[in-house]
Amino acid sequence: MRRFVLAACLALTSAFAFAADGAKPSGDPVQFQWGVKIPLRDGVRLNATLYRPLDQKEAVPCVFTLTPYISQSYHDRGMYFAAHGYVFATVDVRGRGNSEGEFTPLLQEAKDGHDVVEWLGTQPYCNGKVTMWGGSYAGYDQWATAKEFPAHLATIVPAASPMPGVDSPLRNNVFYPYDMPWLTFVSGKAGQDKIFGDSSFWSAMFRRWYEAHAPFAELDTWIGNPSPIFQTWIAHPAQDAYWDSYSPTDEQYAKLDLPILTITGHYDGDQPGAMAFYRAYMAHASQAGKDRHYLIIGPWDHPGTRTPQAEVGGLKFGEASLLDMNALHKAWYDWTMKGGAKPEFLKDKVAFYVVGEEAWRYAPTLDAVTARAEPWYLDSVAGRANDVFASGSLDRNEPSGGKPDSYVYDPLDTSPAEWESIDVPNGLTDQRVMRNAAGKMLVYHTAPFAADTDVAGFFKLSAWISLDQPDTDFIAAIAEIKSDGSSVALSDDLLRARYRKSFRAAESVKPGAIERYDFDHFTFQARRIAKGSRLRLVIAPVNSQWSQKNYNSGGVVANESGKDAKKVTVTLYHDAAHASALYVPLAAASSVHPK
Repeated sequence: MRRFVLAACLALTSAFAFAADGAKPSGDPVQFQWGVKIPLRDGVRLNATLYRPLDQKEAVPCVFTLTPYISQSYHDRGMYFAAHGYVFATVDVRGRGNSEGEFTPLLQEAKDGHDVVEWLGTQPYCNGKVTMWGGSYAGYDQWATAKEFPAHLATIVPAASPMPGVDSPLRNNVFYPYDMPWLTFVSGKAGQDKIFGDSSFWSAMFRRWYEAHAPFAELDTWIGNPSPIFQTWIAHPAQDAYWDSYSPTDEQYAKLDLPILTITGHYDGDQPGAMAFYRAYMAHASQAGKDRHYLIIGPWDHPGTRTPQAEVGGLKFGEASLLDMNALHKAWYDWTMKGGAKPEFLKDKVAFYVVGEEAWRYAPTLDAVTARAEPWYLDSVAGRANDVFASGSLDRNEPSGGKPDSYVYDPLDTSPAEWESIDVPNGLTDQRVMRNAAGKMLVYHTAPFAADTDVAGFFKLSAWISLDQPDTDFIAAIAEIKSDGSSVALSDDLLRARYRKSFRAAESVKPGAIERYDFDHFTFQARRIAKGSRLRLVIAPVNSQWSQKNYNSGGVVANESGKDAKKVTVTLYHDAAHASALYVPLAAASSVHPK
């Protein structure tokens, strides 16, 4: 699936995205037991498949993954860890596969995960130390389990973990139509992978809904799978107590006392969630807890956080990016549960891969990845910044005046559907969106860089904007434009105008009022910007069959339809009193010097 938010081209491996396991079976014989029943506190029994070392003579630590994707999906991981001295259990979540009960996504996993840990920890083959393995949904449920403080949980390694209410099933309070393919995938007891994986089918479904200007609240009916879960989700369009209930509280973060290894990627669709969990823990944990939390950020997409690939969306990465994730997990488990040495790869608390340099760098904290944020000020000639060939500029000098730039967004414009339906295998390098959105966006370029320049961390955009309607949605996207004209997508951020001050409280825009909009939830990026390259900033409406549509009326977005549509003029100011700026995170040198 792809998320076409700026009308297309940034690859989506979305929240809860399912990917084939990708690990190669070891071929080593193990003790295998199918259909193990794990009792929960309310009498429901979960189904597990158990893999044990063939000649196990003593109790060893146990590893399990708790998955809605049917436990056989992780057979290869089970074989690997059982062949390397661990008991591994693949467990179907409540209501999925061969487990009993009713499936309620995410919310059920905290208590169920706790009970699985405690059951495994008391089995004769387990030495009382239990951990978890997995990414995406199985990364989230590690945090959910940990907040229940099971006594036998020794460590967690959450990869690509979504945080409900932050990036799944909505990002920055903007929902994804992708929620319905995912809910269809996990409907019933069995896997629906063929239906889920048919991208042409979903593209056609979404296009029909998009061109009909039907309300987002009716999407499940349009798809043909009415979903109470979907309706519950969209009833909570902002971060609130409902979404808070899925994740640890500040007090629970402070009480947690586990070694934690967080893993995410530059192009991981759940990077915002993984980072939100990481930052929340680091903000509230004890010093001892902070000292045992490590973070790895590779150049990977969502599945790549478990099985790294050398190429993603048309980008190719160096050999150093291809970490052996099975071996890394084993080394972490050996260290935290068997008294082994710390994994050699973890040379400092934060490891991040710099594309272009094709090397890993290290920092003691996430903030220390960035040496400084360098402001580049938006400007234009005569208020003209609507095309890549007639763009505005990003300058080091503050603007002294100048006519503001603007674009008009008509929610009834469905022209993006013509090219969004085309498969784009090179989604991170394709520039089709720029050709098709000419005149309907704002574009700004830096001058060519005079030398190779390393960026690492989080971009930020502060833009002075006025609207003539009470609401609209924006996307801000950043790319490297190479000297040959080719493009590399770097990072993006979404913002719904009514949530410009807080994701927890809506406030309608006063038409004509000039306000500062802070886009400060860009995704992490680390890349060497080549000499002669430029940075491109695009600010555009969110008008796509792959995103919830805001019809700009200021009403309940999920209930709006074409009849509520209002054209909006978005005006961006860059004069002396309104210095709009893009802040570029310049990379710090590695805290670890190569030998």
